[in-house]
Amino acid sequence: MLIRGNTVAAVALLLGWLASPQVLAQDQVAYDLVQDTTVRVMEVVVAADDYVESDPERYYSQIQDLLDPLIDFRGFARSVMGPYASSERYRSLDEAGRKQLAADLDRFTAVMRESLVRTYSKGLLAFGGSRIELVLPEGEAAGDAKSTRLSVRQLIYADNPKPYVVMYQMGRDKSGDWKLRNVIIESVNLGAIYKDQFLASAREQAGNINAVIDSWTIVVVDVES
Repeated sequence: MLIRGNTVAAVALLLGWLASPQVLAQDQVAYDLVQDTTVRVMEVVVAADDYVESDPERYYSQIQDLLDPLIDFRGFARSVMGPYASSERYRSLDEAGRKQLAADLDRFTAVMRESLVRTYSKGLLAFGGSRIELVLPEGEAAGDAKSTRLSVRQLIYADNPKPYVVMYQMGRDKSGDWKLRNVIIESVNLGAIYKDQFLASAREQAGNINAVIDSWTIVVVDVES
């Protein structure tokens, strides 16, 4: 089985987003959130092997059920849109412009939600049975309740003896809950990749956000193993 870089990127980002304190006890640290949620996700992936070819929608639905209450799709979409959905831009607009911006963000959120879930669901299938380990970097205390930032290193052992290395950059929000801030896969910064894709498309479309959304597809990220 050959694991391509875009599959790794898809799975890594998905597992990172799933590391949400909405699922588990609020006092669990980032490490535990990633660890426990990875187990839950991979259970679905393994079970899907028996039916996914004949009923892929059933599999997508199960992954969607996991994602909907956990991922801040709107927040992610806003981050990807960068300056086109920034607070500064919002404040600079009149009432009509703000309504249009909100509508654009809503539409892009829906597009991102569907494309991400299907792309990542397909990518997850390649990792059924793979060994996944989590390691806290030296100097970062997993149990320190006062920590506001934490990086969790994930090792994914696929077909190669050398694992893929994924870094989950976590941070606490104002409520003290852990949230994923970014994912770095083999030195590839996924947050930056998607944002660059949106901005490049916006330039090509002369700032026509509707055209950007209409043509949006998840960029293929190739990661060297």
